[in-house]
Amino acid sequence: MHAVGAFELVLVLLALIVALHWLALKLRLPSCTALLIGGGALAFAPGLPSVSLDPELALVLFLPPLLMDGAYSTALGRFRRHLPGILSLAVGAVVFTTLAVGFAAHWLVPELPWAACFALGAIVSPPDAISARAVLKDVTLPRRLTALLEGESLLNDATGLILFRFAVAATLSGVFNAGQAAWSFAFVAIGGVIVGLAVGVAWVFLVKRLRERTLAVVATALLCWSAYLAGEAVHVSGVIATVTAGLVMGWYQHVIFSAQVRLIGNSFSHVLVFVLEAMVFILIGFSLRDMIERLGGIGAVPVSMLYVALAVVATVVLARFAWILGSDALIALGRKAGLKRLHPLGWRQGTVLGWAGMRGVVTLAVPLTLPLDMPGRDLMLVCAFAVIFATVVVQGSSLGWLIRLVRPVDEEPPARMAMPAAEGAMARARLAMVETLAYGPDGALLHPQILEEYRKRAGYMERYEQQPVEAMEILRPHFDVLLKAIAAGRAELIRVHRAGLIEDEVLHELERDLDVEELGITFQRGE
Repeated sequence: MHAVGAFELVLVLLALIVALHWLALKLRLPSCTALLIGGGALAFAPGLPSVSLDPELALVLFLPPLLMDGAYSTALGRFRRHLPGILSLAVGAVVFTTLAVGFAAHWLVPELPWAACFALGAIVSPPDAISARAVLKDVTLPRRLTALLEGESLLNDATGLILFRFAVAATLSGVFNAGQAAWSFAFVAIGGVIVGLAVGVAWVFLVKRLRERTLAVVATALLCWSAYLAGEAVHVSGVIATVTAGLVMGWYQHVIFSAQVRLIGNSFSHVLVFVLEAMVFILIGFSLRDMIERLGGIGAVPVSMLYVALAVVATVVLARFAWILGSDALIALGRKAGLKRLHPLGWRQGTVLGWAGMRGVVTLAVPLTLPLDMPGRDLMLVCAFAVIFATVVVQGSSLGWLIRLVRPVDEEPPARMAMPAAEGAMARARLAMVETLAYGPDGALLHPQILEEYRKRAGYMERYEQQPVEAMEILRPHFDVLLKAIAAGRAELIRVHRAGLIEDEVLHELERDLDVEELGITFQRGE
């Protein structure tokens, strides 16, 4: 494809993303479902050039920034608290699913070597970070479930990729050493943590010394690829390195970013992640055409291969439920035996967790990296796309319905301080500082208006802390007046600019002030 044609196709895809996302909002569907189906349908439009997704480029381009964004926004306290459960899903469930799919594939296709069967299992076993994020944005879950799903999505890709590489190497060489594989697994995982910590610390050192906000945002955007490529360069897990660096960034960004850098960076990241997430599902849909062409057309796909693909889909779904519900049953038995620190999920949360196992870019990209002489390569491609389609479209679309049906209860104890109490503590701290600075050395009051304003704020926060709902209802009309006043000021600013009474620089400066003021009020309204 010509370079200009490729650029035009990218623009078409971006326009398609906007249209499909809007359609998903109107139909109340997960956006990933609409994007996947829309991309697949558009791929077969007559006259559209073939789009080939380079698998190595797909992993490097899409995975690091989306993993970084998830790690950056991860609640680190809950992540640490639920780390055993996260590792059970990210390692235990992935290994169990790999084995289950491997045995099922060998039973269905006995001529396929065992190692190739387990390679297929490793391809379809890890739920995808991108798919999970895309679906979780549209549903409300208990905090423990959210922590488990978000933590699992950050780490399980590493497990799946490591298992895949072991299985492919065993298939091509005919040799597999379980002890050596376990040692290599530990080395790759621990090495990824070390590399991620090193890159994260280097980022903290660099950003502290960058005074220009644009440079700080760019340096932060490069962190994900720096960590991923550094990990891959020294032959450890780039996924774990990226997640570790993202956790470091999420912990330190509160103290090293200025308010402007944080606002600009979050806005930039929000748009970047939205485009990349959407592009992933569009390209997955487009890859269907490429996969069918590789197999020689839709008519060349044997019916027996489709039966195997359906069996693999069923095995993937059932294996996840078996691991989650089985592990939860063991936890419940342990609690009955006197281990009070163990807290089972229960069937409600376990059902939702079992159904939330969407696959995505890793399951798509990994089989495309298989050597052409790999036994069962075509079967793996068909199974990979079947698992992606079934989990994203069927499970992703019905997850919200399942949550409403099952109604999982948030049993995790709340934090000792809720938002009203935290806001009250902040108001008292700000008032204390203003009271210190409002008087001169001779005791004369220098800033009476500021002091009076902060005393009023502290008084309101005390009422809000005691009766948050009632206090907010009283304040909403106040916020509405402020927003209407800002809108009037903005209209007048535009009028005098259109009349040629002020320069563009004045317009931009004053408009920025109005934007910041409006944003602050909008946040206070809880919107």
